[in-house]
Amino acid sequence: MYAQNMISKIPTKEEAEMLLCEAEKRNPGPWTAHCRTAGYCAKKIAENCKGMEDEKAYVMGLLHDIGRREGVMDMKHILCGYHFMLSKGYVDISRICLTHSFPYKDVRAYNGKNDCNEEETLFIKEYLENTEYDDYDRLIQLCDAISFPDGPTFLEKRLVDVVMRRGFNELTISKWKSFFELKNYFDEKAGGDIYEIVNLK
Repeated sequence: MYAQNMISKIPTKEEAEMLLCEAEKRNPGPWTAHCRTAGYCAKKIAENCKGMEDEKAYVMGLLHDIGRREGVMDMKHILCGYHFMLSKGYVDISRICLTHSFPYKDVRAYNGKNDCNEEETLFIKEYLENTEYDDYDRLIQLCDAISFPDGPTFLEKRLVDVVMRRGFNELTISKWKSFFELKNYFDEKAGGDIYEIVNLK
């Protein structure tokens, strides 16, 4: 099983759900329900996009915030998730842990506190600069931005919610534009409004 996972670079759906349940026990909070919403949205959208695997998208959405298993933290959760998934051989998930917060490729665009040290921040910066996003990176970035713990939501509501909780900086508007570009991209790729696809009322 392990060798197979090394080849696929992602856990199975069942393994991913188990990993999230374990993480929830370590650090309970609404973040796990948010992840389940993101997984649902990613699966529904991927089902409508040619060339995308819906189970792969689901697993990536489910585990994008897995670094929060280590406790309450801000930007550092992406690095914790990256290292945790890498330690298990899940290379594709480790990548998603780092890229999901940056539709706009600038580490300074993170909404919230940078609780990483200088070396960690430099690693994230260089990783983003040297990574060419694929459609799974883009999809999880979008699904992260339309997922509340209690279900899918409109981009505008989620983006304002994040700013109200974590603050606004000089790159926030550029980051918001990137999210709306992602929505337009997946609307076209899926052949319809992604809000309807995820059954957002």
